[in-house]
Amino acid sequence: MTTATATNKVTMKSSIKNNNVHKKLKKLKEGAPQHPSDPNQRIRQHSKGENVYNIFNILFFAIFTFLCFYPFYYLIINSVSNNQLSASGKINWWIEGLHFDNYSKVFALDGLGTSAMVSLGRTVIGTALTVIASAFLGFMFTQQQMWHRKFWYRFVIVTMYFNAGLIPAFITMRNLGLTNTFWVYVIPAIVQPFNIILVKTYIESIPASLQEAAEVDGAGTFMIFRKIILPMCQPILATVAIFSAVGQWNSFQDTLIYITDSKLYSLQYLLYQYLNQASALAAQVRASAGSAVNVAALATQQTPTSIRMTIAVIVVLPILFVYPFFQRYFVKGMTLGAVKG
Repeated sequence: MTTATATNKVTMKSSIKNNNVHKKLKKLKEGAPQHPSDPNQRIRQHSKGENVYNIFNILFFAIFTFLCFYPFYYLIINSVSNNQLSASGKINWWIEGLHFDNYSKVFALDGLGTSAMVSLGRTVIGTALTVIASAFLGFMFTQQQMWHRKFWYRFVIVTMYFNAGLIPAFITMRNLGLTNTFWVYVIPAIVQPFNIILVKTYIESIPASLQEAAEVDGAGTFMIFRKIILPMCQPILATVAIFSAVGQWNSFQDTLIYITDSKLYSLQYLLYQYLNQASALAAQVRASAGSAVNVAALATQQTPTSIRMTIAVIVVLPILFVYPFFQRYFVKGMTLGAVKG
């Protein structure tokens, strides 16, 4: 009995003690500020300064986004609005007199499909060769064992500031047999000094210990270039690809200088010719706008402004569709191939 009584007393004391502990914890919880257990549900009160800063940021980026988007929006609404209102500068915010005659006339041009394929081909092939040449030359100019490395690097860079001129360039292309050929679009643009500088500078920022470790393991120069340098140069090579593609796609001066065969006209040059023809026709209509017939023709005639807007939209859209596929490479840094310590 004595043992049972003692056990009951101990049990009662433990129970009372536990009850007291639970009461104290309950009081502490009731007195303490309540916080949700889920961190995502916790709401922190922002100070007045933080609120002002957030509002300023929202307004700034909203204005910046509008300034970036509005020029393209302006092109679109003017290309599908009344031509005369567009020419007079009255189309700024909304479409008036919606029509697609400008696009139907541009897409009905003779040779448009062939010219589009020429521009697409020169963009794809020219960009690929430029990226390969820029990567290879940029890497070679970082190698100390290259024969007369500094001389050849300066030899390439000096062409950024000095060139022979238009007539010697034309004579050179003619003597090489490149005039009136597709390759006149591609070969002269393969070696770009600015792109080589970008790639060379980027490669020099890569830790030298990577190449040294590969050399210790027995890797040769080409193996180092292919297995180490190229994978780590994806961001800068994507940048070079964007620069080259935009330049190839928008170029029409080389067609004007070197090409006389209409089958090799680039899309931009064909649209440039159409713009000149439309401008000349509009000038003739305005010059004889006295009669009722010519007044009616003036109301429906394409204007240089509407043609420019339409051409700008057609030329810009392919670049806008391609750019997002390359954008992700711009955010990659040197962590792609960081040295393990």
